[in-house]
Amino acid sequence: MAAPAAPRSGRSLTVMALIIIALYSWMFISGTTTPRLGLDLRGGTSLTLTPYIPEGEQGEVTDEAVDQAVKIMRDRIDGLGVAEASVSKQGSGANATIVAQAPGTNDRDLRNQLGQTAKLTFRPVLVVGAPAPVTATPSPSPSASGSPSPSASTKPSPSASPSISPKTTLSPSPSTSGNGRPVAGLPLATTSPSPSASPSATPSASASPSASPSAPADPLASITAADQAAFEKLDCSKPIPVKDRPADISNKLLITCGDKQDAKYILAPVAVAGTNVSGAAANLSGGQSQVGSSWVVDLTFDSTGSQQFAKTTQDLISKTSPQNQFAIVLDGAVVSAPVVQGVISGGQAQISGNFTQQSATDLANVLKYGSLPLAFELSDSQTISPTLGADQLRAGLIAGLLGLALVVVYSLLYYRGLGLVTVASLLVAGLLTYGMLVLLGQAIGYTLTLAGIAGAIVSIGITADSFIVFFERIRDEMRDGRTLRVAVETGWKRARRTILAADAVSMIAAGALYFLSVGAVRGFAFTLGLTTIIDVLVVFVFTKPLMSILSRTKFFSSGSKWSGVDPSRLSRRPVLPVPALATPGAASATKEI
Repeated sequence: MAAPAAPRSGRSLTVMALIIIALYSWMFISGTTTPRLGLDLRGGTSLTLTPYIPEGEQGEVTDEAVDQAVKIMRDRIDGLGVAEASVSKQGSGANATIVAQAPGTNDRDLRNQLGQTAKLTFRPVLVVGAPAPVTATPSPSPSASGSPSPSASTKPSPSASPSISPKTTLSPSPSTSGNGRPVAGLPLATTSPSPSASPSATPSASASPSASPSAPADPLASITAADQAAFEKLDCSKPIPVKDRPADISNKLLITCGDKQDAKYILAPVAVAGTNVSGAAANLSGGQSQVGSSWVVDLTFDSTGSQQFAKTTQDLISKTSPQNQFAIVLDGAVVSAPVVQGVISGGQAQISGNFTQQSATDLANVLKYGSLPLAFELSDSQTISPTLGADQLRAGLIAGLLGLALVVVYSLLYYRGLGLVTVASLLVAGLLTYGMLVLLGQAIGYTLTLAGIAGAIVSIGITADSFIVFFERIRDEMRDGRTLRVAVETGWKRARRTILAADAVSMIAAGALYFLSVGAVRGFAFTLGLTTIIDVLVVFVFTKPLMSILSRTKFFSSGSKWSGVDPSRLSRRPVLPVPALATPGAASATKEI
């Protein structure tokens, strides 16, 4: 039988060489040459949290709710002040989990930061000021009544100094009439002006002291000298970690910062709790088809929240800036402080202003999921010291190298020259695996854990199995009398189906483990799946083309005793007697099998 046409093996080997060169060039250009290690290899704390709906609460675990929880938890874990901390979602929908990792962090500290539900409240604004602290006492500025501005030892009074205008307005939803007057033509607040170059040292307010007798008592009367001093000292020009923010105690004043470091506030006690928000969504004010529509946030309250919101907006509508603002507070920071433009008695409000689609969606998510209806169950917790992490990394590498060495020794002893093909293929697979682990750590944050190293060690055997299947098919073809060149091509046609079937089983197992498990098992499954894909690539693009080239060399084609395809080591299939046809006197026949 004539040998089939020589395949373009050289082209395949060139493609593999270019893949490896490109992979490692990318690594060195990016400056990342080592994998990102998990906490079990470098030390730290890892928590796996499973969300659920508490008993008596309504709702369901959705991707949007979990995503918002991840965002809130990420802000909290950043507040721990540790480098390379991460919070990520794994899975989706009801099967989603949240994995939080922080190197060197105490397990109890991390759990306390992440285990609590975010607190969302609505508070009337009393005072707004520039974010920078007051470092010196300026000269008194004239007040609205002509009297000097109060000093730190007196209660603040309304000042003529300009306050920081909000960027958003809060009005009744166009679908409701609120206080009975039309709201479709309500003006939107313009972009916030910069604070005055010489702001007053005292909190700025503009409530008129000559309010009507039926108006509520002056809310500024509740601000003490200590409150004013704390307000002046507060520095909101830089981010404040969640753990350092003031406690959001419902029945007390709150002195805090805006989450964008653009202002600081003195806020009245809580008027409406975030748990009374029943829905929020980002929409276009005029609908999708209307030209010139702007992004707004539509807000809906439950029956309790509707009553509280109606009463509060009734009080705020008669006031002037900034005491006609309603602050939305999440975890002790003001995320928005819109101006109230109408009495909201129907439980539906609309926040409008200079929103983009993204900013409107972000605010809607804060309102909808800020006080999360989700609770979290601790599914897995690991705390590893840096010393133990280094020891585990060393042990994992030793185990991997030992397993690789045993496979190489076995291949060389049993397959001799063909064993060199195994060694070269394992080397290529190792280069591809290492490069992919490094780049995946940089691109998607993949971390190599001890379980991942176990997956890589298991993959050595899976890769070696592919070579063994191929080599044994070649030997079977040669036992049938075919030359090595023919045996390589015909044996490959039969071996590749077996190789693909075996790798498909490994991929199914890895996929099932990844999607159905949590914690370290997912790292094992991911690495096993990645190395299985690399095994297929190496066998098809490197091992088989290399064998096609070697089959044409004198060393292998001549059947050298060190080649691994020595005819003396490949005994022909046994010849067994086959019963002759039932004909008297017929000679017995034989058949080679």
